[in-house]
Amino acid sequence: MKKVTVHSPATVANVVCGFDILGFALNSPMDELSIAFSDEPGVTIINEDDYSLPTKAEDNVSGAALLAMLEELPDVKGFTLYSKKNIKPGSGIGSSAASAAGAVVAANHLLENRFTNADLVRFAMFGEKVASGVKHADNIAPAIYGGVTLIRSIFPLDIISLDAPELHVTVVHPQIEVRTSDARQILKQKVSLKDAIKQWGNIAGLVAGFLQHDYDLIGRSLEDVIIEPVRSILIPGFDEVKSNCKDAGALGGGISGSGPSIFMLSKDAAAALAVETAMKEVYNKIGLAYHTHVTTINKQGVKIVASDNS
Repeated sequence: MKKVTVHSPATVANVVCGFDILGFALNSPMDELSIAFSDEPGVTIINEDDYSLPTKAEDNVSGAALLAMLEELPDVKGFTLYSKKNIKPGSGIGSSAASAAGAVVAANHLLENRFTNADLVRFAMFGEKVASGVKHADNIAPAIYGGVTLIRSIFPLDIISLDAPELHVTVVHPQIEVRTSDARQILKQKVSLKDAIKQWGNIAGLVAGFLQHDYDLIGRSLEDVIIEPVRSILIPGFDEVKSNCKDAGALGGGISGSGPSIFMLSKDAAAALAVETAMKEVYNKIGLAYHTHVTTINKQGVKIVASDNS
């Protein structure tokens, strides 16, 4: 096998109350990455988009993930990675995770699947550390495993796939950038026991709602009393978007990752489209440029789209 190409999905992390422990993959947008073995040591990165991301492997999320993999591949000299990003960096829908996850899944396929999914998450988290300064897996895990994932633990890594019902997802990306590292710096380091108890109840309720396919329970549990009140001040129109979307039929939602994107979950396509209209109305009124995505939960994760054996 000489070259492997994958499509790597955008993801929604945190899922309102599940900070750093819950995430799900989206069916659109997706990045495209291709990888081949190289006779040059290390990782050579060729960007095929206009985002001017670093080409030095140590400073690139895909490069860092592949370098971590190479540490455990004494028989492999290096990789050449071709990256075409369709998920805008800084959008809050897992752009860095798509790059890192896509790179390691493609490389693993090139290697005839030597590594487990858990190994791939472990490698890809080195990319997230480059992006945000912290190894977290709530975007990486759903990108690799697909569907909705619970990260019970990072050290040691313990990932649980959740059997969620069919859900439609509407995302609005106001055209501002919120850096994950900056969004982490403003978080409170201590929370009250009262808020912690409420948050624990919502996380447990959301997981139970997914597993029981209980839409009402999912909606009741989509509440964050710790992270969202702080981060939402970075996103213009957030409160109005959230309120109007629920009035339009959304089960609920909130900040995607560290923002600025906002996501909403709906039971069906008609509600998801009505939610999109509500989002557009808010940002048209504010006069802030935006992009929207109406999609569904991606149950496969990173997808192999081409393998060249020539």
